[in-house]
Amino acid sequence: MPRETCYRCFWPKAHCWCASIEPMRTRTRFVLLMHPKEWKREKAATGRLTHLCLADSEAHMALACDDHPAVQAILRDPSMFPVLLYPGEGARNLSRGELTAADLGDRRLVVFLLDATWGRARKMLKLSPRLQDLPRIAFTATAPSRYLIKRQPQEGCLSTLEAVHETLLALDACGLDRYERPDQLLAVFDRMQQFHLDCARDPDRVPRRHPRATPAPSAAEVARRHTDPSAAVTSRRRRFVRGDG
Repeated sequence: MPRETCYRCFWPKAHCWCASIEPMRTRTRFVLLMHPKEWKREKAATGRLTHLCLADSEAHMALACDDHPAVQAILRDPSMFPVLLYPGEGARNLSRGELTAADLGDRRLVVFLLDATWGRARKMLKLSPRLQDLPRIAFTATAPSRYLIKRQPQEGCLSTLEAVHETLLALDACGLDRYERPDQLLAVFDRMQQFHLDCARDPDRVPRRHPRATPAPSAAEVARRHTDPSAAVTSRRRRFVRGDG
């Protein structure tokens, strides 16, 4: 018998997140553009949790993002200052103060994020010429990824939730936003991971889709991954962002 699902957080209703999260206000507007496979299949997607935590955010399923009505409306709005959180040459490093209040003027900062694996994010960007033309921002991460249940492809890569957390830290430091509850996103991230670890270790739980899945890591392995950045190795989920470029 299929489980009932909450179609706001996309978790089973028995484990729904919505009532336990108080959305936080930000000056910055965050727009999460989720790849269709991320939207439909990734039940542990950190983009969804990020959206739940931020009152001034929205999440949309998109592939060719230029054709999406929400994207079009923002790009046409003269009161908005849209940017793309994406590392690489030419990206303004928020941690170094390379985006200022003078750049924004009277406009509101809007941060677009591509919520997908690195390969899918590149495809989304290739199919979205108007997003390619946006100013890009990045940051210098204050900590390595806290992901325990999935491994990052290399040191400096972060989940979507962690990337938004680091973005808000940098925006707060340079006076472009107020990040009043910096522990909230990470607390939700830790809760989500602990739920999956507990489920994986439960001997009475019947796996729904992956009966041959790798056993849950031991407590010692969890601690090692959390404290040792060199533990990050190749994974199919490639998240951003490295901001030293």
